[in-house]
Amino acid sequence: MVDLRPYEKLHTIQMLKGIIRRWWKLELAFTDATGYVLDHADGRIAPPNNEFCRLALSSKEGFRRCNESLKATRDQIRDKRAWAPREGRRATARRSLVHECHLGFDLVACPVVFDGELAGLLFVGGSVREQANTVGAEALLRTMRELPPGAKLAPELDAGARALPLCDEAEVAKLCDMLEFGAAEIEAHHAELKLREREQTQISQELNERYRFENIIGTSRPMQQVFRLLEKIIESESTVLIHGESGTGKELVAKAIHYNGPRAKRRFVVQNCSAFNDNLLESALFGHIKGAFTGAIKDTKGLFEEADGGSFFLDEVGDMSPALQVKLLRVLQEGTFTPVGSTETRQTDVRVIAATHKDLQKMVERGEFREDLYYRINVIKVTVPSLRERLDDLELLVDHFLRKHHRTRPNATQRKRPLLAAEALGAMRRYTWPGNIRELENEIERLIVLGGDLDELPAELLSTRVREAAGPARAAGAPLARFEELGSLKRALEQLESELIHRGLIRTHWNKSQLAKELGISRSSLISKAERYGLEKKTE
Repeated sequence: MVDLRPYEKLHTIQMLKGIIRRWWKLELAFTDATGYVLDHADGRIAPPNNEFCRLALSSKEGFRRCNESLKATRDQIRDKRAWAPREGRRATARRSLVHECHLGFDLVACPVVFDGELAGLLFVGGSVREQANTVGAEALLRTMRELPPGAKLAPELDAGARALPLCDEAEVAKLCDMLEFGAAEIEAHHAELKLREREQTQISQELNERYRFENIIGTSRPMQQVFRLLEKIIESESTVLIHGESGTGKELVAKAIHYNGPRAKRRFVVQNCSAFNDNLLESALFGHIKGAFTGAIKDTKGLFEEADGGSFFLDEVGDMSPALQVKLLRVLQEGTFTPVGSTETRQTDVRVIAATHKDLQKMVERGEFREDLYYRINVIKVTVPSLRERLDDLELLVDHFLRKHHRTRPNATQRKRPLLAAEALGAMRRYTWPGNIRELENEIERLIVLGGDLDELPAELLSTRVREAAGPARAAGAPLARFEELGSLKRALEQLESELIHRGLIRTHWNKSQLAKELGISRSSLISKAERYGLEKKTE
């Protein structure tokens, strides 16, 4: 059964609620496909400005009769099937229906239909076509007095009979039009969500077939260049240097090289060179013998020996000390090493895959990294782009992480995978993602946890840093007040243009061709404006 509650938040529905409440003092509400009021399921009861409805809903028997009236309305609409074409004819123009409730008031309802099936009703109730005459008022009072504690509320009932919400035939027709408009908006929004879901499924299937290299995801030009390079180097035994910012997935690239290469059936060993001090790192890499230092109670193999025949991923190799750089160079050149505390030279056959986020070339120039080691590990260099350089992949990555973390939740097989609201995706596109893919995955996991059972994750659930960096909230009139201080419209427009171009250059990583296309101007015009405003890359 489809849950219509998320659709109550649509701007159109909120607007209709306000209009109906202001014009007729009635309340717009939803039922599910069985005719049960969704507000009642959540413990909320919002009767119209009708004293009889309020009193009836406060009574157990009256509450039951009100719900029976709605179910009868649902049955009439379901049997009528005014929304469905019959015998090749178009659906009838009037989809809504007016039903008389157990108290004699009008129930105006319109079906909400998803994929040809009734999903629920939009309805308002509690109005009359004309003020009751003496006979009608007495009949209404008799009915109400049957509902406890109606017998004790004679003064209130008499006053209520004189102030019933009035909707004549013309007003009821307007109500029907509004409900049908609201239902059409909900159905259109649902169809759009279904289309987006199908498109994302199609993209995911295409991704599995064409754009996946192990667990590396991407269709953008920078990632396709990485894939083409990986296809060339995986069959070789050459040392590889992977360069990229923290969180870009350097270890995934290293695993792809290993598990698609000739050593795939042997061990893949990982060591982060920044995790230990020199002594501990040396022991971890090369092993030690018994008595080599305090606590060395037995001979222990190092990771180079454990990785023999396989691949060794040395992460953050730029953090290795000069002394250890010498020993690493020996392993790379001769395939030999000496355990800590030993004089025995041992052999190893490993493919070294090194990674760093630092600029090793500049470290060589500063004397912080050995030049001979740099050229030894930099046989083949793979540069992993940052997330801000491959924002074309953002939607694919979001979809991947939504699926991944949805599957890890309890009852995930029975719950529909949530989607990301367009506003949230737009905010993500404007954020610079200093933590790259790792930060994005954490953000998606956080959204799923905070979103609970929501079908669509709104921008309001994004981390504060993402929302503020993407578009900081400003008080109404603040930008205009700031520009007014510039003294003239020309200067204000120039300031605005300069800010837009500068932010765009930072967002596109100074890709003028891309930004010119986004702004709808020529590249030469953008270059001219950037020079005019002094927007050189150094200003970033």
